[in-house]
Amino acid sequence: MKRTNSLSNAFALAAFAALALGYAGGVGRAHVASAAPRAAAAPQSQNEWRWHEPLAAGRVIEIKGVNGNVEATPSSSGEVEVVAVKSSRRSNPEDVRIEVVRHSEGVTICAVYPNVGRDSNTCEPGSHGHMNVRNNDTEVSFTVRVPSGVRFNGRTVNGRVEANNLTADVEATTVNGDVEVTTTGLARAKTVNGSITAVMARADWSDELAFKTVNGSIDVTMPASLSAEVEVKTLNGEISSDFPLTVRGTFSRRHMSGTIGGGGRALQLETVNGSVNIRRAS
Repeated sequence: MKRTNSLSNAFALAAFAALALGYAGGVGRAHVASAAPRAAAAPQSQNEWRWHEPLAAGRVIEIKGVNGNVEATPSSSGEVEVVAVKSSRRSNPEDVRIEVVRHSEGVTICAVYPNVGRDSNTCEPGSHGHMNVRNNDTEVSFTVRVPSGVRFNGRTVNGRVEANNLTADVEATTVNGDVEVTTTGLARAKTVNGSITAVMARADWSDELAFKTVNGSIDVTMPASLSAEVEVKTLNGEISSDFPLTVRGTFSRRHMSGTIGGGGRALQLETVNGSVNIRRAS
């Protein structure tokens, strides 16, 4: 029974991760490949798209891809700088447009594929929008330069998400790919087929903070001031923590529920196939 429940949770997490990408109704029909690397082959065609614009601290730059990596590093110019490289073997990369949507929170940039069927593909902030990439093998890889204090949201389906050395809150979500985040702000990360590595310098979130995958390990580094109610789950893996924990209920190597410091805020770390490590920053 315990294994059945865990596998059910895995399928639920996969569905949640797809919805979290903000392509409601579309990801299920998108090309979702395995995480295994493809055989090397030169693309038939490739082109590049560039954009830059000032964005004030506290605002957000959000990238929403489907097939391709998303990588973010600090900007030295004070502007958000985005480069999208489109490549394909069969399809015409020019059919995939890059759309910029300005809104009250900041800017959302999407790879918008040609419409298939009745539903129009749309670029919208957050959990809104729709994307269907059926029969189009174009990959769009995003490289982003993020100014100090600007929040970053990176989303894709088939590809890794990396956001390193940033100075504000980060959310990173994919389905098939690893997630790597280092920031002086807060970090949130989800994937399905991939591992999560996150280093964050703040521990003052007000709602739940979650790191979840199905096939992969979770390695999270938190500041020494961490106080949280922690729940950690894995089916095939080990659990370790640098922080002393006051354990609630039964402790096992696959499930741990307890309090770090004074408790209060909720921290969830969950995988099925992989280990979970909670590290304390030095």
